[in-house]
Amino acid sequence: MDNRTITPDQTRELAAKYGVEYAALMAVITVESSGVGFNPPTGKLIIRFEPTWFERLSKVADQHMHETWNGTAGNQEVEYTLFNSAFAIDATAAMESTSVGMMQVMGFHYNELGFNEVGELWDFAKINEVNQVELGLRFIKSVPALLKSLKSKDWPTFAYRYNGARYRDNQYDERLLTAYNKFI
Repeated sequence: MDNRTITPDQTRELAAKYGVEYAALMAVITVESSGVGFNPPTGKLIIRFEPTWFERLSKVADQHMHETWNGTAGNQEVEYTLFNSAFAIDATAAMESTSVGMMQVMGFHYNELGFNEVGELWDFAKINEVNQVELGLRFIKSVPALLKSLKSKDWPTFAYRYNGARYRDNQYDERLLTAYNKFI
């Protein structure tokens, strides 16, 4: 285990700090990133570039980019290729339009999570998985209904608030429950 990898004890400490059950936190981590914050072959931060967000946030993006960029989720090589293409067009919007790390926090939340610029959020996430989980918990805490639903293990409400109205399309709530049951 390298010094960037979070330990179970560190995860328990963060869960306690935010008043959430360890198994519930592990469920979110598992479903969001399969429990890793860095891509094993490359060592790069796990990301998911969101082309529709890029189109909304960039003042210079082609408003139809998502038609050619969608359908790539999960393949980190492709994610980075798309991210780098967007970064060349509008660096700030590219970072804001990408979710990062173990809990896949969107870059556009940087200000509410305590950063002055989106690049600061990215730099923080690149340090280690502890920071990545901290980001996720800061985000959850910033939305009281989200924190409440995680604490009560109300998976449908948590799924809706964390991933949006289409969470049922990929059984997000059911996958959270399944993951939770593995850690209790």
